[in-house]
Amino acid sequence: MKPPGQERPPLAYESQEFLESDAARPLRILAEYLEPMEQFRLQRVCDTIAFFGSARIVPDGPLGRYYAEARELARLVTAWAMGLPSNGHRYIVCTGGGGGIMEAANRGASDAGGKSIGLNISLPHEQRPNPYITKELRFEFRYFFMRKLWFAHMARALVVFPGGFGTLDELSEILTLAQTDKFDRRIPVLLYGSGFWNDVIDFDALVRYGVLGRSDLDLFRFADDPETALRLLRAELEPVSATPAPAFARSRAPHCD
Repeated sequence: MKPPGQERPPLAYESQEFLESDAARPLRILAEYLEPMEQFRLQRVCDTIAFFGSARIVPDGPLGRYYAEARELARLVTAWAMGLPSNGHRYIVCTGGGGGIMEAANRGASDAGGKSIGLNISLPHEQRPNPYITKELRFEFRYFFMRKLWFAHMARALVVFPGGFGTLDELSEILTLAQTDKFDRRIPVLLYGSGFWNDVIDFDALVRYGVLGRSDLDLFRFADDPETALRLLRAELEPVSATPAPAFARSRAPHCD
């Protein structure tokens, strides 16, 4: 038995009290970068197609058609991507991990027998991970900005279904990065449901008032059915699908060539 006062304190990285303190916030932020990066490397994930949309859209609700169509599009995308020649996994469906459109997309990828990613965010009253996410690719984030970093960093295309504040925020983030040339690649953006999007956002008015240029509207296209959406995605992505995947995190390659 050790003499009184000789017990060793826990190592800093083993102290839950310290890790949850304000002082350790940088460590928590860094962990939300490093853990996904390591899992993507281990699972040989090269890049993704991100699906955004409302968690409130359910199969039997007034917008239920979008649930069914997100599921079908994710199935089609996954089946196509699984047929591409690669040592890793190209164009994996990636969602915010919750219900609604996110669940539908993860479910569609599962229907096709493929992997899918869920970048879930811890919220007090909603947003629980859906059961269709690949277990090894299910992540829980505390910080919105780290979650959004992984959406943007891995995406090679974006499909945006009807949604509310969160969807609009994610869409605006990607379009702003594309508009300001912060990407080293072109990211096709499909707004799924032209009636919804043209009703919710008056894009022509933004141009008319001078806050957008007419060319900014070329940053996205509309689709209204899964087959058309897949055709538009393939037209953009197939020319690059035969080339090596980009370097992962710009420093570590996932061996996907």
